[in-house]
Amino acid sequence: MRKPIVTYLLMAMIVVVSACSQQNPQEDDNFVFVKGGTFTNTQSNYYGKSVTISDFYIGKYEVTQKEWIEVMESNPSAFKGDRLPVQMVSWYDAIEYCNKRSIKEGLEPYYNIDKNKKDPNNKSEHDQIKWTVTVNEGANGYRLPIEAEWEYASSGGQLSQGYTYSGSNHADEVAWYWRNAGDQYLTGDWNWSSIENNNNQTKSIGVKKPNELGLYDMSGNVREWCWNWYGDLDSDSGSFRVVKGGGWIGDVSNNEISFRGKFEASGIGPDQGFRVVRGE
Repeated sequence: MRKPIVTYLLMAMIVVVSACSQQNPQEDDNFVFVKGGTFTNTQSNYYGKSVTISDFYIGKYEVTQKEWIEVMESNPSAFKGDRLPVQMVSWYDAIEYCNKRSIKEGLEPYYNIDKNKKDPNNKSEHDQIKWTVTVNEGANGYRLPIEAEWEYASSGGQLSQGYTYSGSNHADEVAWYWRNAGDQYLTGDWNWSSIENNNNQTKSIGVKKPNELGLYDMSGNVREWCWNWYGDLDSDSGSFRVVKGGGWIGDVSNNEISFRGKFEASGIGPDQGFRVVRGE
């Protein structure tokens, strides 16, 4: 009579695991719902333009090393810690992470990755990878934010208070950057030797003040990959991918919501990370 009980227990466990793997973002404390609409923050590059954002979910935090290891089974980061954002990851690494995490959680991968076909839209002279990556429209898996989504969320969406940085007009309240990411608060002009001697590095997620939507570190800590090519706001080709938000190495201006950074898709850096989004 013990066999049926064991069987039922195993079936129940499978059902629970399956349910957890397909957890909706609204049931996950690590995601924030962003109500769509037009841009209200005058600091945004998209303010006054005919751009309307659809509803979506975005990570409350930058992807951590713990989350990365659970999916990728390795850790490329220069500074180690479960609650530190993963860094030293390329745009391609981030794309692969999105698909692998989607599969792991029973979701449909958002990206189609062809590693054997060079992307004709990639004009970089230094990127030797150039995978062709296209999107699987309608898929419910994880993805990188498009630049407009990132700026919309960073600026507070429909709850925006019009801040220069994500959640404040005072960078030190919300951002880890070159002045405050080390042993002492640095003054004067940006200086790499001072940054090194000050033991600057990434910081644990969620320590600084969140923005109006409850999102952390959208200014500072690590620069965040976006899907878009760098160029005009709707470019479909280029040599660089957009990075947003600034990082622990960068100057305070890089933390501004409107700042547009660029990096080759194959590039990695100790201040380069990302966060993920999912559709509504």
